[in-house]
Amino acid sequence: MNDPADQPSRLSVDYPEQRLNRLTTFFRLFAALPILIVLGAVGGGTWEWSYDNGKEAAAAAGGLLVCGPLLMILFRQKYPRWWFDFNLQLTRFTTRVTSYLALMSDKYPSTDEEQSVHLDLDYPDVKQDLNRWLPLVKWFLAIPHYITLVLLVIASVFAVILAWFAILLTGRYPRGLFNFVEGVMRWGLRVEAYSLLLITDKYPPFRLAA
Repeated sequence: MNDPADQPSRLSVDYPEQRLNRLTTFFRLFAALPILIVLGAVGGGTWEWSYDNGKEAAAAAGGLLVCGPLLMILFRQKYPRWWFDFNLQLTRFTTRVTSYLALMSDKYPSTDEEQSVHLDLDYPDVKQDLNRWLPLVKWFLAIPHYITLVLLVIASVFAVILAWFAILLTGRYPRGLFNFVEGVMRWGLRVEAYSLLLITDKYPPFRLAA
């Protein structure tokens, strides 16, 4: 039997036992615009624009710290704790916004409170737990997961659309659809922890369950 505690990344989303709000569900994309702007401001992005006089300007923001930890693991066998904490909190925030867009909760995503999304990552002991050279090839080793996740994400989009109709009609999120969307998010987190966050050398399992 699989033990979730054995995984360096863990995710669960509380199933809404009460009826969901049909009105906010119907307008979810519009309601989420403010928090999506906030997420874009800290979650990584680049904007460029040009003026009539030919001058150009650009701006960039945040995002997961990937190259920094990779270099530190490679050359110093260290993962600065504050870099880990930043990645953890940004991943939690991103997942709360994702779950809100996926209609899994009526609670507007908080920038710092856990709410109904429970996400944990294990801080690595680099010298003991990580191979210093493996981050150079993890992106390549994870390619089978990337391909699988593309298909799963497409399927989860259709699942959310079906859930949208179900909530509008009944006020409830079908449990099977909820579990599937949660499982896809969990799968994606494990791949992210392995290939981007670089907190583990344990290859992600091919499964939706915890």
